[in-house]
Amino acid sequence: MRKLIFALCMLGLFVSTAASAQTSKDWITGLPREAIPVKAWPGGKKVAVCFVLYVEVWGHDHGPNFRPDMGDRKPDLVDEAFRQYAINWGVPRVGRLFKDMGAPLSLALNAQFPEQNQEVWKTLRALVPAAPIIAHGLNNSTDLLPLDKGADAQRAYIHQTLDMIEKSTGVRSLGWSSPSVYPNAETFAATAAEGIRYSLDGMDSDVLSRLGTQPKPLVLLPYPPTVVDMGQYLSRFKEATDLERLWIDYVGELAREATAEPNREATVVAIGIHPFVVGTPAGAAAMRRVLESLKKMNPVWLTDVEQTLKAAGEKL
Repeated sequence: MRKLIFALCMLGLFVSTAASAQTSKDWITGLPREAIPVKAWPGGKKVAVCFVLYVEVWGHDHGPNFRPDMGDRKPDLVDEAFRQYAINWGVPRVGRLFKDMGAPLSLALNAQFPEQNQEVWKTLRALVPAAPIIAHGLNNSTDLLPLDKGADAQRAYIHQTLDMIEKSTGVRSLGWSSPSVYPNAETFAATAAEGIRYSLDGMDSDVLSRLGTQPKPLVLLPYPPTVVDMGQYLSRFKEATDLERLWIDYVGELAREATAEPNREATVVAIGIHPFVVGTPAGAAAMRRVLESLKKMNPVWLTDVEQTLKAAGEKL
């Protein structure tokens, strides 16, 4: 009888694991995509939260506009100042905040940023020396992925991005986030072919998954568009205090679900933040309150993107 019960338990465990690791067809690329089942994160945590700071450049007359009604002005001093403040003051302020709070941070870096803003980059890197560097293209406006020129052109662009980042920072990035959130189906294969191991271009899940690219699979780390501050701020006119509530509610509900159903798989969310929003004094105050609140949620693990993947058993 005990042997029968044991066999049934093992069968149930197998079915549960197999179900959680089912392979499907990715809707963008058409490639096989398999969920990566994680029972729990380190310390028994159930919700991994990674804040990703976007460190970007655009060039004069390019980039986000705080006042679209002034876009035709030459020079557009208001919007240029909006962008330049984010670089000179916002980026270091976010670095100081995460250092002060003892919270992990990940960096999505335009390859041209360290060359164009050497002192700012030096300051940021000194504040968060352990932050993983995710390649984020050359810049965020005039040098985007050549989506209309085929896979080889994308590979060349990605290779150039990785080379420039390595030259400026000493780090060969293993992660990718497409500039201006603008990839296509070929981008996933091109990044994998250039040695990228994980991507933030997968925005449709609460769990890690593995995309069947060659020569190695590409891990997709959930980066839901609904929690990225920039879209909420510029397109939906949300202030930092609105995002404070959004982030606390979003993570809090994942934590509540995990507590209510302890056997469900562990979840993960990468939250994109920008110095325009959380790099202002008011934005930093809201970001500080978010970190304080998340630290009090027992199921939540504040971490970075690469520690998350390592905890899931991925070898980077």
